[in-house]
Amino acid sequence: MTNRPLADKLRPTSFDEIAGQKHLISEQGVIRRMVNTGRITNMIFYGPPGTGKTTVANIIAKNSDMELYRLNATTASLSDVKEVIAQSSSVFSSRGILLYLDEIQYFNKKQQQSLLEYIEDGRVTLIASTTENPYFYIYDALLSRCSVFEFKHISAKEIFPVLRRAIDAMNEENSSPKKATDEALEFLAACAGGDVRHALTLLEGAYIASDDIITIDVAKEFIPSASAGLFDRDGDTHYCLLGALQKSIRGSDPDAAVFYLARLLEGGDIISACRRLLVIASEDIGLAYPQAAQITYALCESAKQLGMPEARIPLANCAIMLATAPKSNSAESAIDMALEDIRGGKGTTFPVHLQAPLFKGYKYPHSYPNHYVKQQYLPDDLVGKHYYTYGENKTEQAAKLYWDNIKK
Repeated sequence: MTNRPLADKLRPTSFDEIAGQKHLISEQGVIRRMVNTGRITNMIFYGPPGTGKTTVANIIAKNSDMELYRLNATTASLSDVKEVIAQSSSVFSSRGILLYLDEIQYFNKKQQQSLLEYIEDGRVTLIASTTENPYFYIYDALLSRCSVFEFKHISAKEIFPVLRRAIDAMNEENSSPKKATDEALEFLAACAGGDVRHALTLLEGAYIASDDIITIDVAKEFIPSASAGLFDRDGDTHYCLLGALQKSIRGSDPDAAVFYLARLLEGGDIISACRRLLVIASEDIGLAYPQAAQITYALCESAKQLGMPEARIPLANCAIMLATAPKSNSAESAIDMALEDIRGGKGTTFPVHLQAPLFKGYKYPHSYPNHYVKQQYLPDDLVGKHYYTYGENKTEQAAKLYWDNIKK
């Protein structure tokens, strides 16, 4: 057995061999249709590791008669890019150079902008990949010249046949009759967190460590307690757990809230649990119990400083407090309605008495009884519009009663 990683040995050489990404590389997938036309544009691939970004770039180069050059932005510099460009005159392929730049988010603005002149005159066709959101990490000038494609996590069902083929490949290479139970392969596929490369790495270790058959007990030896099977940080399982936590709290079920919190903590993730609890305090409890946001913040900060296992206690206090608190989403509804009007082009101007520097005609509320005086605040085209409706809870109804008395 060689030291070459199994994932590299089994790297697909055609679109049909790739697991997942059917929205991109199936017969009707946009990238495959583009390759079939023979016209390749500049592209940005973004998505989690092990989802086929590099493999797709390789296949595009193979099917486009272009010379493929690879650089990784974590170690490459502008001089490396220029060296690739310098070779363009000696490239014998009819279509020129395809530059695959991995982890482009590590290039600064100047480095990214330097690519523009090369892709604009056609000397280079760029495929850049990133695990980060390109709209945050890639500069607009470069982004506007590229098509952006999202690579998604690969389901355990799609990974399973890859692992089955990998067993056959390792047996052929090693003249071995080893087998693996479906249960073991399904477990490894589920624990890979949507990353085919990681699944193959786990399988390779289990293959080496097993005798005649890879059982689930052998497979479990390669998965730590904070495993992807319990906690798939970037994948669907993770977001399902966070969503279930929030829905349980919103539904005022403290038992379910504690359960889903425990699932997250058992997976080793305090940060995501804290962030979601902070959101819940404002989104679902809101003005019905305004102090919930302060209490949640304090408990989450305590948890971060304590770390596990003690962090479970303040976070459990928080989840139960939020689940049993009165609920209101009146503030969220109000801001969403206001945003809808803004995006619809409304309210572009506002009253003269609110405009700097003169504020002509503005009435200072603190100079009036009860610190209130009636005057227009909304733009002319929104006068009379109501975004906020008092929630039917003790706190908001008390505020409503007070202002009804003041404003009548």
